[in-house]
Amino acid sequence: MYIKRNIDSELELWGSAKEHKPLLVRGARQVGKSSCVREYSKKFEFYIEINFEIEVKTRVLFEQNYTIKELCSNLSLIYNVPIVPNKTILFLDEIQFCPQAISLLRYFYEQYPELHIIAAGSLLEFALKDLPSFGVGRIRSMFVYPLSFNEFLSAIGENMLLEAKKNATVDKPLLTPIHDKLNKLLKQFMLIGGMPEVVADYAQNKDLLRCKTILSDLIISFQDDFSKYAKRVPSLRISEVFKSVIQQMGKKFMYSKATVECNNRQVKEALQLLIMSGLVIPVTHSSANGIPLGAESNPQKEKMLLLDTGLFQQLNNLDVSEYFITNDFSIINKGNIAELFIGLELIKSASPFKPVSLYYWQRERVGSNAEVDYLIQKENDIVPIEVKSGTTGSMQSLHQFIKEKQSRYGLRTSMENFAQYDKIKVYPLYAISEL
Repeated sequence: MYIKRNIDSELELWGSAKEHKPLLVRGARQVGKSSCVREYSKKFEFYIEINFEIEVKTRVLFEQNYTIKELCSNLSLIYNVPIVPNKTILFLDEIQFCPQAISLLRYFYEQYPELHIIAAGSLLEFALKDLPSFGVGRIRSMFVYPLSFNEFLSAIGENMLLEAKKNATVDKPLLTPIHDKLNKLLKQFMLIGGMPEVVADYAQNKDLLRCKTILSDLIISFQDDFSKYAKRVPSLRISEVFKSVIQQMGKKFMYSKATVECNNRQVKEALQLLIMSGLVIPVTHSSANGIPLGAESNPQKEKMLLLDTGLFQQLNNLDVSEYFITNDFSIINKGNIAELFIGLELIKSASPFKPVSLYYWQRERVGSNAEVDYLIQKENDIVPIEVKSGTTGSMQSLHQFIKEKQSRYGLRTSMENFAQYDKIKVYPLYAISEL
């Protein structure tokens, strides 16, 4: 079962453009990169897919001194498929197993720009890191993540509800029954997450226990990959740091708490590998005195997010039976999952053609601490976002930020319906992507 994705339309725009650079699809394992390309390939008359992990002999072709058109001619003969501009799409999957193919992508743009070519791979960032350059300005990257809440609603057939959500505003809140239904579906989504295999199974079977089994399988496959990250970093150290990321979710990551047997440099090295894999996403502190937010960021102060809420819940051993017997959101929100959900939604709702950086703000003073969970830039404004898991809670930090930075407004996101209180707009958790 293929689930329609937002990037489907982005692929069509890329393919219909007069000049389409070779496309490099990037993202963590199992987020649906290959499936999206295969679905898009149905729009073409001819299709060649090369999986470099399996088709070892084909790698030799890319290591020879062929021109791009000579290479394509050979591929056409081997796969018995015509390569015709605008009629054929060439998909190079698991391209990290053939670094020479990555290096050749730039020459497709220079020597055969009319051909549609897409490449993808798991743990691709590790291969890119070892290349001196891979065609800056000649290759377009597309970043893929697990499904968003909007995509989840579409997958389970709630398209009318999705449109109602998109049209709601602080001036036009949703009716209470509709708001309550969205909150209920949001809790389900936080439980299963957005990994395509899990969502596809849930859409067909509506069985949370089946989803837990699939999530367990995914976690094992991710952990099995730790040994592939780097030869000089033991997989056990990576595993320990990964567990610490789960334990420290929503807080400033403390290297000293990650493992007792390694120094900060070793922990940082393992953490960087997890970030490169796409499994962990950093949220960096910014002083937020102006834009861009990254200009005053402090990489010494970072929080870490996991790739997916479902994976996070499974790693936390959530008892699904509790979900069925309570309406208390705190049961679902163990480990600050509301904050995790918001960070992931901010990334998923951004343009897929550039990497997204997340920022937060914190003031540490004796007797006067303040923290804002996320900062985003909207045009020339810095908008602070405070995440609340329930329907109540102090907004002291948000008010403090607005006053100190002279912001035009701030945003609180919670289980509440759309609303506004003076300079603070309230968006439900499920609607944060509409920003």
